[in-house]
Amino acid sequence: MKIGKDLVAAAATPMVLGILAEGESYGYAILQRVSELSDGELEWSDGMLYPLLHRLERLGHIEASWSASPTGRPRKHYRLSPTGAAVFAEQRRQWSVVSTALQKVWADRDGGRSPFTLGGAPA
Repeated sequence: MKIGKDLVAAAATPMVLGILAEGESYGYAILQRVSELSDGELEWSDGMLYPLLHRLERLGHIEASWSASPTGRPRKHYRLSPTGAAVFAEQRRQWSVVSTALQKVWADRDGGRSPFTLGGAPA
């Protein structure tokens, strides 16, 4: 399935903040975690992730530091800042409202069935 750019862009900030809420990470590991969380449906590129990380760092939502990787090459690690934790909490509340509203409209359309199943079987 191809997920539209607008939806990917809207979800990018809360997704990265949520991943960093799990603990410190670096670019490639964040890309892998996005793929894992979406069962491979979201395949972000470096060109999408790094500008977002730089913007979140400028805004003070995340902090970064360099450290050596197991291969010896320096790796930039990112962690959630206290401000970023507050922003993430607010985004979680907002996304919860949107998700609940979508589930209701889909349930109304589907006669009360889950939006993720067809006739009781997984979609």
